[in-house]
Amino acid sequence: MPVGTAQSDVDCIVVGAGHNGLVCAALLARGGRSVLVLEAASRIGGAAPTREFVPGFKVSAGAHLLHLMPAELIRELKLEANGLNWAARSLPTTALSPSAALTLGQGLSTADAAAYADYCARMRRFAAALAPMFSKPAPRLGTDAWSDKLALLRLGWQIRKLGKRDMRELLRIIGMNVYDLLQENFDSPALKGALGFDAILGTNFGPRSPGTVLTLLYRLAAESAAEGGLAQPKGGLGAVCDALAKAATEAGATIRTQAPVARIMVESDRAAGVILDSGERISAGAVISSADPKTTFLQLLGPQYLDTGFVRRVKHIRSRGLAAKLHLALNQAPRFEGVDASGLAGRLLIAPSLEHLEHAYNHSKYGEFSAEPLMEITIPTLNDPGLAPAGRHVLSAIVQYAPYALKQGWQAQRQRFTDVCIDTLESVAPGLRSSIAGAELLTPVDMEREFRISGGHWHHGDLAFDQFLMVRPVPGAAQHRTPLEGLFLCGAGCHPGGGVMGIAGRNAAQQVLQQASAR
Repeated sequence: MPVGTAQSDVDCIVVGAGHNGLVCAALLARGGRSVLVLEAASRIGGAAPTREFVPGFKVSAGAHLLHLMPAELIRELKLEANGLNWAARSLPTTALSPSAALTLGQGLSTADAAAYADYCARMRRFAAALAPMFSKPAPRLGTDAWSDKLALLRLGWQIRKLGKRDMRELLRIIGMNVYDLLQENFDSPALKGALGFDAILGTNFGPRSPGTVLTLLYRLAAESAAEGGLAQPKGGLGAVCDALAKAATEAGATIRTQAPVARIMVESDRAAGVILDSGERISAGAVISSADPKTTFLQLLGPQYLDTGFVRRVKHIRSRGLAAKLHLALNQAPRFEGVDASGLAGRLLIAPSLEHLEHAYNHSKYGEFSAEPLMEITIPTLNDPGLAPAGRHVLSAIVQYAPYALKQGWQAQRQRFTDVCIDTLESVAPGLRSSIAGAELLTPVDMEREFRISGGHWHHGDLAFDQFLMVRPVPGAAQHRTPLEGLFLCGAGCHPGGGVMGIAGRNAAQQVLQQASAR
């Protein structure tokens, strides 16, 4: 299409073909709207594509496990009928250390085994009470709308239904740090390290940071709506987005790649469409952005259309990433000390103790990467051999802490941190270094450049009490709506948050459809 020409009007434009954008597009199209999805990259998937990083070796570039997407949403969009298959489900988690390996729930002392059973049952009850608030837009505070009052009452009732004892315990711990919670319950350093890791994965927190019990409950609440536990899609996480794209196009949505949006058009004080980098103008009744809030408001829209106080709040969203992604192409399967075949094909953690987690975090406070980083590791080719040439393997690891604003700069320190990561792996998998055929490290700066995420933060912003629920991403942009009429948010930066869930996309679609029907 020639530069400057206009495409026929559509009801809705979705900016970004990540999983949330695709979920939103599919549900809007099923709701009878004409939908156009615009993706800047040459492929769909956002930060969760499957891509080749060494010739012949493929990996999920961002998240590498699926465990947060609700089973209800998978069924609603018929993702399995649209090509989603599973390489493995219900994967075990094994905590690694140079001296031993501990599979969660196994090999514990009598006291820890009993405490672990009680802890898991209690946390599952708390997660189940909090999970319903994810399935709907967060209620607003201080309004006279009955819908908001009813939503708050329902949330309160969910917590009240726990009973007096559990309700008091939830209110006691939800603002705590996970270090104190786990110290109260367990003796085993390896068990506490593994459980604490889930509270700080992808965050700007250490285990002693206040509110880390909240981030743990967030993860558990999302998991409670999923089925199959930790799962590995066949073909990597990109296969999930491929199935979502098929569901969206079958419902009538159109997806365009290599179509970067330069600006959101504003006419008569409302979003009226977009202008692409090419100069092409596309009008629409609603624009739904899956980009992070800073990109959406400060770059695509522009501060001139927003209140000064609102712009200030957006600028101060804490959204600097601290997680890196390491990919290794291996000539043979690695061997981890004390890990059997089942554990090797599952989720492996390097998080030996809560103290180790806290020491690793300390470096990031001063713009340094961790000298002994934490890792979540998978070897996806053990369950899905097609990701590498015959007999060869891929290792995928999320690594913390790797601060976006590294004091000495990533250009100078990339190889050094890569070596630190490989040395850390070598300590629990002797001989691994000699089998490496290629390596790739994606720092938060790389995440920002490749996936267009401001700050390279996987969740588009920290999950903290002041950036959570009805104040996520900021007051004035809750419920997926924005101060500009016709502009909506559907990405990880809005409620309920990050992770490959798709709930933000679903909730945003519901808001768009409700607003349109009310007009």
